[in-house]
Amino acid sequence: MEVLWVGAAYALGLLASRFGLPPLVGYLGAGFVLRGLGQHSEPVLNQIADIGVLLLLFTVGLKLRWQNLVQSQVIGGGGLHFVLASLLAGGLALLLGLNSTQALYIGAGLAFSSTVLAVKLLEDRRELSTFHGRVTVGILVLQDLIAVALLAYAGVKQPTLWALGLLALPLLRPLVTWVLEKSGHDELLLLYGLGLALGGAELARVVGVSPELGALLMGAALAGHAQTSELSRTLWGLKEAFLVAFFLQIGLLGLPALSQIPLAVGLLLLLPVQTLMFFGLFTQFGLRSRTAFVTSIALTSYSEFALITTAAAIEAGILPEGWGALMGLLVAVSLALGAPLNRGVHGLYDRLEPFLLRFERKGFHPDAEPTRLDGAEWLIVGMGRTGGAAYKMLERQGQRVVGLDADPDKLERHTSKGRRGVYGDSEDSELWEQLEIGGLKGVLLTMPDLEAKLRGVQALKARGFRGIIAVTSYHREEDPVLERAGATLIFQPFAEAGERLAERALGLGLETEKVS
Repeated sequence: MEVLWVGAAYALGLLASRFGLPPLVGYLGAGFVLRGLGQHSEPVLNQIADIGVLLLLFTVGLKLRWQNLVQSQVIGGGGLHFVLASLLAGGLALLLGLNSTQALYIGAGLAFSSTVLAVKLLEDRRELSTFHGRVTVGILVLQDLIAVALLAYAGVKQPTLWALGLLALPLLRPLVTWVLEKSGHDELLLLYGLGLALGGAELARVVGVSPELGALLMGAALAGHAQTSELSRTLWGLKEAFLVAFFLQIGLLGLPALSQIPLAVGLLLLLPVQTLMFFGLFTQFGLRSRTAFVTSIALTSYSEFALITTAAAIEAGILPEGWGALMGLLVAVSLALGAPLNRGVHGLYDRLEPFLLRFERKGFHPDAEPTRLDGAEWLIVGMGRTGGAAYKMLERQGQRVVGLDADPDKLERHTSKGRRGVYGDSEDSELWEQLEIGGLKGVLLTMPDLEAKLRGVQALKARGFRGIIAVTSYHREEDPVLERAGATLIFQPFAEAGERLAERALGLGLETEKVS
């Protein structure tokens, strides 16, 4: 059975990637194919899928900044959207002949966005820490809190008074970080991260709260620690493998009856309406059109929470049995549509920018990009390990350097050491259009994402920049793409690190021979 799941997921995931789609579209398709072959979701598959989601939420917690949850765009925009979307979906359900109780479940379920899809795609593009990534995560956390309240109201889960104690999980930080530092860098670190995610989930389950929220809060207890990036990377492969089961699980719910297909189409047509509502609310709360658009697209998909509310309603006899397959199809199709849309969202915005800018409010924008570099000679975009090392080297040579990154945590660590850093999103065309680059000798692009580097190189060339454009490359197949875009220098950190090590060892050997 297990080999059939893995084989089908791999085959259709590979096929999807060949057509330029994210592999998860293939995983969803594999679930439907397996159901067509008479297969059903097994308890072991459900458990693997649950662990994958818990690990995903735990890694989000590792990057969570509590101040992101109290922004007006999150509380106001996210809260108003939930109310409007619930009324819209519930009203449509009433028009379709459902009673008020049924419409409440359908409306609430379809008002939520998929946490799994949004977070996974943001993480794949290294955008969780960007401004739009933080707003997206903030709204998803807000929705999770609303979900807890709704499940309690419906009698599915009744939080105990001890549930409030979950908010004190960050107080465990001294203990969990001490153990983290003692866990090394190999399998013990992996086991510790897995144990924390499962432990937080189980604790939440005991007090009657969503286990996903418990895993997220446990991750938040570690947020900001220097070793969280390594912990997140260590868990990455395990999390990705387990999440395949989540997408298979949705497909294995099967297809609804043919008579329900028109209803499914009608409910799917609500998705673009929800996108427009998100965009309108975000611009009204002062976000630039680009941030509003990218965030809206990230949140445009039906949530796995819709499956939970529907299952609860079916079990209570509120909804007929066929609604389980119908909601499964809605969630699956919305994920399959949302995945490629999110992958190409930056290019899509560039094409729509002249139109979308009309809706942008004048005045101060909290997500505004920097324009000045205050006399810097070198700009380093991406202040991770490679960018930080490059900054220190140039500074030792007496050069005036400034670093730019979309992750506030990285910038805070560097500025605390006296280095100059500014916040900026390298995938934002407005950054490259307005940034003062006249006095720069060179720009170093050290971001891991190929698309972000390409956009930077192309934007600099479009502005006629004649200085050095140095780019890191982590895969050989990226080199010709970056060369065609106009990169002056391409550096492969892993390959050239080995060459540099051998060069230094050889030099040390020659010095030793001279001494002897």
